[in-house]
Amino acid sequence: MDIEVFRRKKRQFTIFALVMVGITLLSSKMTDFDFIHSLLSIPEAFKWMASNLFITSESLEKMPSIMDKLFETIFLSIAATTTASVFSLLLALLGSQTTKVNNIFSTLSRLIASVFRNIPIVAWALILLLSFGQNALTGYFALFLATLGFLTRAFTETIDETGKASVEALQATGANYFQVVAKAVIPECSPQIISWILFMIETNIRSSTLIGILTGTGIGFAFDLYYKSMNYNVLSLITISIVAVVIAIELVSNYVRRVIL
Repeated sequence: MDIEVFRRKKRQFTIFALVMVGITLLSSKMTDFDFIHSLLSIPEAFKWMASNLFITSESLEKMPSIMDKLFETIFLSIAATTTASVFSLLLALLGSQTTKVNNIFSTLSRLIASVFRNIPIVAWALILLLSFGQNALTGYFALFLATLGFLTRAFTETIDETGKASVEALQATGANYFQVVAKAVIPECSPQIISWILFMIETNIRSSTLIGILTGTGIGFAFDLYYKSMNYNVLSLITISIVAVVIAIELVSNYVRRVIL
């Protein structure tokens, strides 16, 4: 019996692998993508980076302005994430099966989460550019709306996974809706909620670099400016600064997760 199950799983995996290979070859054919050429170009790419992307004393003079733009990006990401998390928690409480008020609000909350989450953040930025123009407000709203959709879904699933024993115990004592949420739901879900917020801060800092290119703000604008002027020395400094900040924030975030979880 075990041998037959193993053979069936092996056969399914083989079929799946062949289908994926076929799709990959078909996609490369339709897009004129050459695997051999791409592999042969890798050494040349590294050679170009070694000869162009290095930091000089002149590029280090730009460090103060780069740090200003970088901090602008970080604070914008944090502001968008924290404000979106508040609204996401409210929508999640309405959408969760554990804390929903009625089916109408629950369906509406899940619909908002689904729509906002499935629209890419770049699409939000392009849409908002038509209304607000190239400024920090456009970047903020793009991050806010994308984060709202993602965190609403994440918070809803987190609340749904909450043990209903404590909720039912409080309801049995005559506690109202707000008391149940404050005394049972939030305390039990808070570690996971904080973890999701930290995750989105990391994600939004990376995303806001791309958003900055579109909105003309933050470190993304500086990256685009020096890239178009072909000042690759400063560009390499910007890239290293972004990577260093993202890694530092990720390390802090992981430490906080280990403490609270």
